[in-house]
Amino acid sequence: MPLGAFKAALMGTAGVSTDNVVLLATANADDDSIIAFTSDITSTYQMYIFKFYNIHGSVNGQNFFFDCSTDGGSNYGVVATTTSFRAKHTENGSSSELAYQPGSDLAQGTGNKQLASGTGAAADESCAGELHLFNPSSTTYVKHYYTQFSVLQASDPPATIYDTMFNAGYFNTTSAINAIKFYQGGGTISEGRIKMWGVK
Repeated sequence: MPLGAFKAALMGTAGVSTDNVVLLATANADDDSIIAFTSDITSTYQMYIFKFYNIHGSVNGQNFFFDCSTDGGSNYGVVATTTSFRAKHTENGSSSELAYQPGSDLAQGTGNKQLASGTGAAADESCAGELHLFNPSSTTYVKHYYTQFSVLQASDPPATIYDTMFNAGYFNTTSAINAIKFYQGGGTISEGRIKMWGVK
């Protein structure tokens, strides 16, 4: 999507919005087990973009996940089909890979929907990225999404790994999705920021 006049809004400039791209909410992590957005996901916008800034977990090597709700956040675990691949390279150059990640997939499942894998918890380690969720308020179609994340994985031997992770899928529901949550596989989200935009 060409940014054009919407660049400032998408990049998070304070107080900037347009008629078509609007910054709706910002959440700052402070040892939270879950960060949830349970309002502002409405039929007003056809797409929602979530940006993640330096998500830092309290426990080393944990995956970062999300899930959606059709009842305002009372229940999560909407059935989904997902797929994942990654490009990786170690800091010491000892290995590299471009590979499909079958262990991160769901086939009409209600399990965790992955965003990032194995993020390190050392002081300088984190993950960052974005999630695009399309037309969540539709009561006709399933709900497509895709993500891209930059991940500095756990700095344990034999080598620190850098990952670029790509995930995509769809929530197989014709009910409106109206809430979303983000969480670590273990421990808390000790630091970081998540911003949510609505795009008409």
